[in-house]
Amino acid sequence: MGPISIFTELPEWLNLLIAFLIGIGFGFALEQAGFSSSRKLAGMFYGYDTTVLKVFFTAALVALVGAQLLSFFGLLNLNQVFVNHYYLGATLVGGTIMGAGFIMGGFCPGTGISALAIGKIDALVFLVGGLVGAFLFAETFPIIQPLAMGSYMGPVKIDEWLGVSPGVFTLLLSIAAVVLFWLSELAEKKFNRPEITSEI
Repeated sequence: MGPISIFTELPEWLNLLIAFLIGIGFGFALEQAGFSSSRKLAGMFYGYDTTVLKVFFTAALVALVGAQLLSFFGLLNLNQVFVNHYYLGATLVGGTIMGAGFIMGGFCPGTGISALAIGKIDALVFLVGGLVGAFLFAETFPIIQPLAMGSYMGPVKIDEWLGVSPGVFTLLLSIAAVVLFWLSELAEKKFNRPEITSEI
């Protein structure tokens, strides 16, 4: 199961079962956090509910610190952790499309599946739209390939790009999180919509 040393000797079926159970737990956590509500997710962009920012930023910090601790104790080989390859043009265009879809639909793929699991019809429509988008991407790939594969930057790590150690980057990200959480609280007070948040 990836580069975690304690899982390298497990049979493949057990690795898949563990991944399946982790996925169920993740989906349950999303639903319990209220992420199956499109209004709650859209609230991030309108400023009246910044739970999405807080939860995912916290998750990123926990994963980052946890990975470094596991590496320190010899339980995780960070050199074997896959780093996505970075294409500048595709990132800018894809990020814009993803953000627009998030605002209009009120879901991302993960939260959409979580909402569909509890019977939300709007999530079904959102996910069907995502499948249509994936189909169109595949069918038009020969045309858009120069953009999709252009401006290749390699498997970039932010700490390496900044020229700092992983520990320093973790500290900087933690400081940024505190600042963003503080700004989030200010935004929620400024753009508060009781009639919406009470329904979530």
